[in-house]
Amino acid sequence: MLMPGSGREALQLQRPIAATRTTDADVPGPFRRRHHDTLRIAHFLSLSGPAGIWGPCSINSATLAAREINARGGILGRQIEMTVHDAGAEPDEIVDTASDIVTSGAADIVLGSHMSVVRLILRDVFAGHLPYIYTPIYEGGERTEGVLAIGETPPRQARPAIMWLADRKRAKRWYLIGSDYVWPWQSHRAVKRYIADSGGCVVGEDFVALGKDDHAPYLERIQAAQPDVVFISLIGLDGILFNRAFAEHGLAGKMLRLANCMDETVTLGIGADNTENLFAASGYFANAPTAMNEAFRGRYHGTFGPYAPVPGSTAQSNYEGLYFLDALARRAASLDPNLLVAAAEGTVYQAARGAIGIRRRCADMPIYLAQADGLDFRLLERF
Repeated sequence: MLMPGSGREALQLQRPIAATRTTDADVPGPFRRRHHDTLRIAHFLSLSGPAGIWGPCSINSATLAAREINARGGILGRQIEMTVHDAGAEPDEIVDTASDIVTSGAADIVLGSHMSVVRLILRDVFAGHLPYIYTPIYEGGERTEGVLAIGETPPRQARPAIMWLADRKRAKRWYLIGSDYVWPWQSHRAVKRYIADSGGCVVGEDFVALGKDDHAPYLERIQAAQPDVVFISLIGLDGILFNRAFAEHGLAGKMLRLANCMDETVTLGIGADNTENLFAASGYFANAPTAMNEAFRGRYHGTFGPYAPVPGSTAQSNYEGLYFLDALARRAASLDPNLLVAAAEGTVYQAARGAIGIRRRCADMPIYLAQADGLDFRLLERF
């Protein structure tokens, strides 16, 4: 399995991955001539940086979807051919890569699973040129023409979890801590309203620079504020390091944690001894007891082996993104960018979470509240 971060591996990943049919695999470089029997997807995902922990599993999930769709004839008869680009690179590199894709006509569709700050960069480059499907949890409110976001948003994801903790755990005092970029900024703005609606109050808030690994000052402020719940919007590796330090600081037994972007990959990094009183809300957990999810996990591990990284919410969204595209294309009966975007409202697609519908440019999905149980999650409620 290729791991994120290495320049050589990142270069290799620019080649098409895991499509069941690649007609010009011997042509060097990521950009190839357009073929009417292929659908070229530029896949931007984080292979480095704090969100790089989801890179290998995200590649697996997209690979599986591409193989399955291609095996049954592709999307409107066109076989998926995918190139992967590191969305964890420096902003200038990301802009250069995206601009090259546009000017060379190297892709038909863009698929993205990365931080919202990168989405803001890419949408400006691709607007008016290529449809752009953005799959992970995000802050909501995306209205840029041509951008289709299908991840969880605060009203559907954070609000019911906050109300549940207020009702069941009598949580009133909240401390918010998140990474210093657009997703936590905007999410916290909404979360403060939900906390007020629940009868609670916010006793502190911090935003932490991406990549910062010294959390002692924040933990001291949290300890002094004595909240009932710490609401955590730290991304990827940053969330792992904070939660480890939180438990080592002796706080895990004293207050609850509600994580805004938490899955099995993150709990594996945190460690079983450090997940006491840790809750998470998400549209997907790997152990969700549905027939669609059990079938997905069976095919995933049948393809990549029993020890492949567990496909958590962020990684699984890459699988879902391709099935959303497939349903969208069939509904539009076209791969024309304008027709695809116009067909989004009301589209229903089937993936690991079951049937998901698009309403008012948001995905209508079930949300689970779970409590960490060692490295796994125990599902408590479905909203």
